[in-house]
Amino acid sequence: MNPEKVVFGFFIVLALTLNFGFFVGEMDNPDHHHVYELFAVVVVNLVATILKFGDRTQMGAVLLATSLVAVLQLLVAVLVWGVAEHVTGSGLTPVVTASIVSLSGGAMLANVVSVVLLVIETVMLRR
Repeated sequence: MNPEKVVFGFFIVLALTLNFGFFVGEMDNPDHHHVYELFAVVVVNLVATILKFGDRTQMGAVLLATSLVAVLQLLVAVLVWGVAEHVTGSGLTPVVTASIVSLSGGAMLANVVSVVLLVIETVMLRR
């Protein structure tokens, strides 16, 4: 067993599961989507992205692309949250919350693609 591959797979799957945890709930209800959970999703996705930089294969390039999409979506969600809370002062209205959750959903879809590609790559490995 390769410990590097275990850590790599762990962070990819953790990114998906944390993102799913943030995404689940009423889309426009701020009580169902916690800021610390979004923070954890961003941090784990950034770690997963950094781990993907070492792979020089075509599959590695696609995995990195999906990870970059997820990070971009999540950073925009954080930006929307920050602007709503600290710039406009309107707080988490149902419309703002729906936007944040929608962006998180896009990131979750990119994470699903990453996990599917990881499973495909694992199945294709020959000993």
